[in-house]
Amino acid sequence: MWRTLSIIALLYAHAIVADEHWWQHANFYQIYPRSFKDSDGDGVGDLRGIMEKVTYLRHELGVDAIWLSPIFKSPMADFGYDISDFRDIHEEFGTIADLEALAQTCSQEGLKLILDFVPNHSSDENEWFVKSASNDPTYRDYYVWHPGKILENGTRVPPSNWISVFRGSAWEWNEQRQAYYLHQFLVKQPDLNYRHPALVQEMKDVLTFWMGKGVHGFRIDAVPYLFEALPVNNVYPDEEKSGSTDDTDNPNYLIHTQTQNLDETFDMIYQWRAVVDEYKQLHATEDIVLMAEAYTPLMNIIRLFGDDVSEGAHVPFNFEVLSNTFKDTTGQQFYDNIKRWLDVVPSNRFSNWVLGNHDNRRVSSRLGVARADLYQIALNVLPGIAVTYNGDELAMEDVYISWDDTIDPAACNSNAKDYLLYSRDPVRAPFQWDDSVSAGFSTNRTTWLPVASNYKTLNYKAQKAAPRSHVKIFKALVRLRKQRTLREGTMEMAMIGDNIIVIKRHLDSVSTVVAVLNFNKITQTVKLSTVFDGLPAVFEVITSSLQTDYIDGTIIGRDDIVLPADAAIVLEGNTANGV
Repeated sequence: MWRTLSIIALLYAHAIVADEHWWQHANFYQIYPRSFKDSDGDGVGDLRGIMEKVTYLRHELGVDAIWLSPIFKSPMADFGYDISDFRDIHEEFGTIADLEALAQTCSQEGLKLILDFVPNHSSDENEWFVKSASNDPTYRDYYVWHPGKILENGTRVPPSNWISVFRGSAWEWNEQRQAYYLHQFLVKQPDLNYRHPALVQEMKDVLTFWMGKGVHGFRIDAVPYLFEALPVNNVYPDEEKSGSTDDTDNPNYLIHTQTQNLDETFDMIYQWRAVVDEYKQLHATEDIVLMAEAYTPLMNIIRLFGDDVSEGAHVPFNFEVLSNTFKDTTGQQFYDNIKRWLDVVPSNRFSNWVLGNHDNRRVSSRLGVARADLYQIALNVLPGIAVTYNGDELAMEDVYISWDDTIDPAACNSNAKDYLLYSRDPVRAPFQWDDSVSAGFSTNRTTWLPVASNYKTLNYKAQKAAPRSHVKIFKALVRLRKQRTLREGTMEMAMIGDNIIVIKRHLDSVSTVVAVLNFNKITQTVKLSTVFDGLPAVFEVITSSLQTDYIDGTIIGRDDIVLPADAAIVLEGNTANGV
């Protein structure tokens, strides 16, 4: 009926030897600034709004670091991912002085501040691109340009068949330059040329500039796209058809061997790690962390950690769980998602766990409200780093956004029938603070995206006042993660049947923490003595899903655990209490 995966304990026990850095067991919290807190009533969140909530973040939730989605100066064609000045703050969010004040406040409260770094492209309104288009000798090669191909009939066409993430050709003709430029995202997001040494140094200087403003790290966006194949005899290679769709404008039409995950991409990450490490040494700071976003095969993610010669990203996002967990996922499948990562993560690196972000449907909507607490429990008892998207601690749900209100380019580039398949607007709607105007996000009744219709009942104020709530479960988990058992203890994982996962965290002579996850659609009774030997006879309930009747702090026997469908529980016992 059950089996223990003891190899995981061995892998993790080896990794804890180097436990001396702030990020290795941290709770990272992603903030989408436009939607977190509006301080000036314009309907758009801003830096001063975030600063108002530092107490919530650090002292109520207890998170260790916040990562802000893009805040740099931008025309907002892609809501900040099209940067017109890498050394300035977009006016809707505030000023550089506001950023420095936020960094100082965070530092005073023991909260680390991480910024989004969007290196693959800029805005076409960036001064660099304007000058590159005019053939300015300094900026001419900051971007990827090509005159195109001339057909037998004299027609000029794009240099290759490459397709943009946002559909259609990845090449755009520029009349002034009389050449095509590459844009793997929007037309207004020309790709930067990392084969040009001056551009490489320019972007390293951007990192140094913001480190000087007091930030503690960077989340690197869209890593796989940094490099593309070189032309051969001035001809770019076409990509092969995937056979998965007949839609020639769909990026899935092609296999992206020429435009993603080239070897040079990983070396660029290693170079950026050297920049932040050098800054740390020169200024005697704590670790300045690099987090890398890459939707790419698992072994490429592992490669981002570094190699035998060079260090890479501290936290290459582990998307194995996010990408492979669905509403009908079984316990065995979730177990396999966890194991797939732990089987390959190097013994001297730290795992990270993420289930939600600004690009994917909310956990409660994608995986079901019933399992919202179960997944929070899983992510917070696993070894290493936990990453939470703002609002998931409340089990916020996607907000319905009509076609008329849709503003995400990924959706706007489709059609009124299919736009919800592509839209990221529902997951980016304003944070639900309370039951006042605009959910307490803004004093303005009109916000940049509509507020959820259920905000009067689903909000932080209501959950804070309730005897039990999603956010109280989250807080209990974060408190537990501060203890030595979850920071230093070994881990074992077992299955009971196909739908119950038992995770054991153990620290000799200190404590044993056990999490039980019930993926069944019926209530189950679990006898822990049949799963692991030497467990304490009794446990204290640390926290459990809202479906259960357990009260935090209750004492329960190891063989008396009753879990409703889709529920989970976390228990802690004294190691010396084993029988």
